[in-house]
Amino acid sequence: QLQASGGGLVQAGGSLRLACAASGRTFSSYVMGWFRQAPGKDRVFVAAINWRGGSTYYADSVKDRFTISRDNAKNTGYLQMNSLKAEDTAVYYCAAGGIGSVYHRSSYGSWGQGTQVTVSS
Repeated sequence: QLQASGGGLVQAGGSLRLACAASGRTFSSYVMGWFRQAPGKDRVFVAAINWRGGSTYYADSVKDRFTISRDNAKNTGYLQMNSLKAEDTAVYYCAAGGIGSVYHRSSYGSWGQGTQVTVSS
């Protein structure tokens, strides 16, 4: 089970840190990813990190602004979001998986409930 938190309302240029707490599974064995879904749009890939934390992957739209990390000892993953833009407004979902491409939704078997991020311009 995954529980995402940390969303909120922030002004453009501001920062937020999302957290994804895992329970009931060996979190450290899985790739962790973040996806987002804006109103009326598909859920799209944002970032992912491998189980050891040594490899990270980002969508071009967030590269150099967002940083994904994980603390396996705490069964928690994070998404630090800086220099936020209005177009970052979406519901953010964390997911755990490990089979297939980290960029694809189908590679993730477990999903959190989502946390709303709203960036005002």
